[in-house]
Amino acid sequence: MLHEAVTDKIIKAYFQVYNTLGYGFLEKVYENALLYELQRNGFKVQKQRPIKVHYFDQVVGEYFADLVVDDKVIIELKSAEAISGNYIAQLMNYLKATHIEVGLVMNFGPKPGFKRRILTNDRKPHFKNQKNP
Repeated sequence: MLHEAVTDKIIKAYFQVYNTLGYGFLEKVYENALLYELQRNGFKVQKQRPIKVHYFDQVVGEYFADLVVDDKVIIELKSAEAISGNYIAQLMNYLKATHIEVGLVMNFGPKPGFKRRILTNDRKPHFKNQKNP
């Protein structure tokens, strides 16, 4: 699986944060704790990284990824009852809009849970011939 070693370590850090803090905090608390835990484990992590959405050559929107790890994995954090299809769609759109191919939705709800998604660049027409837009 693409970037499996990285995502396995991210998931381990996620469970460390979840087991330490439990559930019930706002997403920002988990974002800060996971940022700390990932950096402590040697990862380069960007918090609230801007993602520009293009329609042809026009920027039509901008979003912010909660965390980007080693410029390889986008993490979208939630603190909800469960991971909904809307959260997965949000992550897939982030992957579509970037050169990053792997994403994780991580939920700090009553029961811990995560979903891993992959969208390879050969399936993104805008990025087929670009390495790092």
